[in-house]
Amino acid sequence: MKKLLLLSTLLCLSTLLWSQSDALYDFNQQRLNRQKTGMLVLGGWAAVNIAGGLALSQKAEGADKYFHLMNAGWNGVNLAIAGFGYYAAMKTDPGNFDLYQTINEQHKFQKILLFNAGLDIGYMAGGLYLMERSKNTEKNPERLKGFGRSIVLQGAFLFAFDVVNHIVHSQHNPALEQLLGSIYFSGSAAGLVWQF
Repeated sequence: MKKLLLLSTLLCLSTLLWSQSDALYDFNQQRLNRQKTGMLVLGGWAAVNIAGGLALSQKAEGADKYFHLMNAGWNGVNLAIAGFGYYAAMKTDPGNFDLYQTINEQHKFQKILLFNAGLDIGYMAGGLYLMERSKNTEKNPERLKGFGRSIVLQGAFLFAFDVVNHIVHSQHNPALEQLLGSIYFSGSAAGLVWQF
């Protein structure tokens, strides 16, 4: 009888662990899919800005020429970031994360997005500074004005991009509660809860 009870307990426990493993895999797959989608959006924005910036700078003059050139140059960096980010998410195996790593990756990515949103505000402030500086200088005021306008635009897009991505990833957080729902810890005891 004891062997049958032990076997039943092990079978139930293995079923619980198997279902949590599937849930972790699904959660990580969804997280990686969201990251890939974000990198495609960033890459699309970059490609449009590079092509448009190079084409429009050929016909533009003064501050407008510098505006388009900065859009193209700035987005060369964005395109590289998007490419590396997409490649990394594509190559990552969602089955390689345990529960701790899953939670850590989810929150780490959200923190990166918030940090980037802070940098984006700095970019916009820097662009506004260049635009203001262009009013009080004799040396290349058109370049300062054009670069400043571009940096404000790029910073505003990146701010919106990072905030929206943070919201999208944060909406995935309640799924972590479900993953943690089967784990019990009281401070002096730990266990797994299996609900029927």
